[in-house]
Amino acid sequence: MSNLSELRKKNPCLPLIDVSSAEFADYGRLLSLDSDEIIEAANKIPMPSSGSVYHASEEAFEALPIAEVIKNTVFGTLDTELGYCYGYNEYLNAAEWHFSSEVNIAVTDLVLILGRRQDIGADGKLSSSQMKAFYLPAGTAVEVYATTLHFCPCQASDEGFGCVVGLPVGTNLPLEVPSADPLLFRRNKWLIAHEKNEGLIARGAVPGITGENICVIH
Repeated sequence: MSNLSELRKKNPCLPLIDVSSAEFADYGRLLSLDSDEIIEAANKIPMPSSGSVYHASEEAFEALPIAEVIKNTVFGTLDTELGYCYGYNEYLNAAEWHFSSEVNIAVTDLVLILGRRQDIGADGKLSSSQMKAFYLPAGTAVEVYATTLHFCPCQASDEGFGCVVGLPVGTNLPLEVPSADPLLFRRNKWLIAHEKNEGLIARGAVPGITGENICVIH
């Protein structure tokens, strides 16, 4: 039985969609990338004892040939950073977006919970019922469009998750000057938190997601 089949059995109330499905076309596209070397490099990074970690830039990733391929074919020769998001996470928790696409390479099987910026209401609110959960098997590379809401991947097993993240240089770093836009949380990172995510709200995130804080049981 595939991991996706097992996850579907454990999450009967959460439709889990294979990323190769046509439904993903509203949120992104599959990329044909030779990801073996970067996955090997990622697997050398030790997992945290708990929680999730994000490094915007990993020198070991950016020294590989795939870095130039992503820079030229996805970001139109813009300077690109390749970072790593990894650890343990089961919940939606928030949604972010950028002015650009984002590249994700699944180092492990994982689940991305995605939404659309167009569905955020005039009141700045979004119901989590409007978001969808997509399953990415290890080795899958995708472009997540700039119009797509996303956040930390969810793990598909007890071993946690690992996801290479490609973005224009400087994205997700702290703001150099305060912004008048309350949703601009980091450089090139707009964010709304789930209304029950007290920790993120305490750090200055605006609560904007209502409804269930979607959980992926693994």
